[in-house]
Amino acid sequence: METTQDRATQKKAVTEMVHQYAKSVGLDLNQTYNAEKGSWSWRIGSASIQVYIESVNFSNGHSRDYLRIFSPLMQIPANDLLAFYRHLLELNDSSLGVKLTIMPGSTLIFATYERDIRGMDYQELSTCISDLEWWADKLDDELKNQFPNLYN
Repeated sequence: METTQDRATQKKAVTEMVHQYAKSVGLDLNQTYNAEKGSWSWRIGSASIQVYIESVNFSNGHSRDYLRIFSPLMQIPANDLLAFYRHLLELNDSSLGVKLTIMPGSTLIFATYERDIRGMDYQELSTCISDLEWWADKLDDELKNQFPNLYN
């Protein structure tokens, strides 16, 4: 069974890996890392990337930490929602590793990647972030072009 100390050690290691990734792609940690929120944010092309390590508590008293990477893609359109949502579901099938989501209380579509941080190494973390960056930068423009007159 994982101890609180094990979780803290893993969380610290993943935090350092995200720092390492940010530096490896030329980002300034002073501009990307918010220590108060424990989050990172930056732009790749037209996409805004946000990275968090989030704890999820379960009813049995246990908790797990997840790497969450996401990018807002566009507003939910006001019209033709059936066609829009169908398109998003089809994209979910072809956008490998990334899911398209709506967060509770939000009017935005997000490209999202999540993974339990247990056992995560730097290569996997960097692949997860770079894949999300690529998909977000591609999909935000494609969706806005495909549904240009449907904004609220």
